[in-house]
Amino acid sequence: MNATTIATTILEEMPQFTWHDYLFFIILLLLSAAIGVYFGFFQKKEDSADEYLLGGKEMGVFEISMSLIASTISGITILSVPSEIYRFGFSYWLSIFSAAAVLIFSYLCVIPVFTKLKTPSTYEYLNSRFDESIRGISSLLFTMSMFLYLPIVIYIPALALAQGTGFYIHHITPLICGVCIFYTTVGGLKAVVWTDALQFVVMIGATLVVTYVGTTASGGIGAVMRDAQDGGRLDLDYDVDPTKRDTLWTIILGMFFLWNGIITFGQGCVQKCLALPNSRKIRNAYIAFGIGIIAFFSFSTYIGLMMYARYKTCDPYMNKKINIYDQILPLYILEVTSNIPGLPGVFIAGVFSASLSTLSAAMNALSCTLYEDFILAHLPKDISQRKINLILKTIVIAVGVVCTALVFVVQKFKSILEIGLTFGSFTQGPAIGLFALGMFVPKANTKGALAGTIGTMLIMGWIIFTKLYYKMSGYITDHPKVVSTVDCMYSANTTFREFPPEPTWSPPFIYRITHYYYGMMGCLLVLLIGIPVSYMTRSGKEKPVSKDLISPAMHWALDKTVLPEYYSVAKASQIVVNQK
Repeated sequence: MNATTIATTILEEMPQFTWHDYLFFIILLLLSAAIGVYFGFFQKKEDSADEYLLGGKEMGVFEISMSLIASTISGITILSVPSEIYRFGFSYWLSIFSAAAVLIFSYLCVIPVFTKLKTPSTYEYLNSRFDESIRGISSLLFTMSMFLYLPIVIYIPALALAQGTGFYIHHITPLICGVCIFYTTVGGLKAVVWTDALQFVVMIGATLVVTYVGTTASGGIGAVMRDAQDGGRLDLDYDVDPTKRDTLWTIILGMFFLWNGIITFGQGCVQKCLALPNSRKIRNAYIAFGIGIIAFFSFSTYIGLMMYARYKTCDPYMNKKINIYDQILPLYILEVTSNIPGLPGVFIAGVFSASLSTLSAAMNALSCTLYEDFILAHLPKDISQRKINLILKTIVIAVGVVCTALVFVVQKFKSILEIGLTFGSFTQGPAIGLFALGMFVPKANTKGALAGTIGTMLIMGWIIFTKLYYKMSGYITDHPKVVSTVDCMYSANTTFREFPPEPTWSPPFIYRITHYYYGMMGCLLVLLIGIPVSYMTRSGKEKPVSKDLISPAMHWALDKTVLPEYYSVAKASQIVVNQK
């Protein structure tokens, strides 16, 4: 079923937008465009790559921390986290502990390496630590994953807007993407960061309003929590079985690696941190970032429990009011706030704020990666900064247009979100493992990194896509919490959906491992393959790598007999050449 069919079905039973709702949405788009105009045409600046990609390293803690939160929380997150809580219980909330641990780990062990390297591309590190082939593979994986992920970022919120307005997605996505492409292209990182800050305010405002209205409609916090307790939504599973989807261990361990892929080694987050002038400001931005992530996930968890309190006796999916569970939050908002003019518009503006911030940050990060890793080497050495700036803007426009076009391909798939997340796991695990191998294993070499990357991609590709086949064939099913239709409206023609029966055959254990562990599996496989290969292929003539390319946590493992001049980033490239 495509997006138009889904939206038409939902519109028959849902409240619609009023002019107040459209007003909020239009104001958001106009303000975002105005920020791009200001930084592109009115603020005095230098036309250089450093200015465009890093904001001239003059950004402040407030705008960077707000931008980090906004770009990390996509429209998919806003819609899917409450749905996740509604279906599987509050376990996903535990991921905030993983996020806090990752922020500490990133600040102490990884960010010092990137700040000393002094390049806006995280993949330049892999070039300095190993060689161009490793950098190229990693950059290609990142680019591929972004081109698959970004259309989904646009598509899911566009579907939510289509539910409330009746507009076709074909009309919505070009408008939204056009505004985002405009301010990202014209204003560079500064426009991205400041529009992210604006959109964060809209997101948190929409979340707070929905929380208040929903709590009032449910009879108070106590009533919401009692219903959640009675419905098993507050139960916590301590089972260590890796095939179980939502246990304490799968969330804590699995999400630790997922957050590392987003925060610690993610191009977008690292690039914004490098836009700050010193480590003290990076620390402060991380603290604010952590507080924002914890607050947002806590509110989203509570909204999921509020939705259960409303639909505990009449599940809207089973009652065919929605076609996928990711549509449950828009349904809830439009039903609960329909009598308050403008509130549905605030919510939809919040969803699109999350999408715009994620899209703009990713386009800026992709332009950095494509320029630094694929284009820079082919440019003449005497090229002017103005021409480089023009190239970067052209890349942003091209990326935006391609992602907008891919939305029309995305909507043809029934399970595109699952496919996108699966492919993300396929690329993210090896990327985390490569950075970990380089920063935390001083004696790792290029041969080990190459073997670890290729071996991991083959193994994880085999596991992930075989599991996807089994899941689409019905041999692997999720086990959500119990839902009810006892109080749904019945008629002579009423029919309800039924969940598929339990499969009669179970695939091998390796294919039943939960997707939360894929990032961890990919990272560990790179290390398990890369470390032995590195040691087996080392020669006695190899010299230690630059100290600045190794995490401070592993400086104790460096060869102390080497002269100090080998421990500088300036010597790093020559050292890598000598290793070969």
